[in-house]
Amino acid sequence: MNKDQFLEELRKKLSGLPQEDIDERVAFYSEMIDDRMEECITEEEAVASLGTVDSVVEQIMSEIPLTKLVKQKVKPKGKMKAWEVVLLVLGAPVWIPLIIAALAIALSVYIVIWAVVISVYAVNLSVAAGAASGLAGIFIYLKAGNPAGMLFSFGAAIALAGLTILLFFVCKWITKAVIKLTGRIFLGTKTSFVGKEA
Repeated sequence: MNKDQFLEELRKKLSGLPQEDIDERVAFYSEMIDDRMEECITEEEAVASLGTVDSVVEQIMSEIPLTKLVKQKVKPKGKMKAWEVVLLVLGAPVWIPLIIAALAIALSVYIVIWAVVISVYAVNLSVAAGAASGLAGIFIYLKAGNPAGMLFSFGAAIALAGLTILLFFVCKWITKAVIKLTGRIFLGTKTSFVGKEA
């Protein structure tokens, strides 16, 4: 892909943004390609070094504040006609509760996901407490002169300690996955406000 093709595709994929933002981003990437070509690499190599157009768009979207995108999308293009205002007002008892319900459901699902993550951490803490109790049981059985109980406590403590370590890595992985999902949801929300211009 050459520079002109890359910039044209970038301009198309950013078409929902304000025109000044599109021009600014396209100029930035045009200059970046020129700078790389000055380092004695071909135009195609300079374009390829930037990554795909989709990855560039994703990077741009992550940098633009959501409030700016919402303002741009919600800003009316012209004066509303009287019948449009009447329809908005008459439909408000239907569409406002639906929007509120959809947002409440989305927030509830997100909270439930974090509740599951916290529950897994709580289970891990309980297993660690069980391992500590097993270690304490060794001394109790030793003092009571019960070698079978001492051996059982030792085995339980070792097994629970291993399970604690394993669960720690599971907890860490789940937390990273939920944080990554949060970022994807946020980026998807931003992208949905940009959309495609007709």
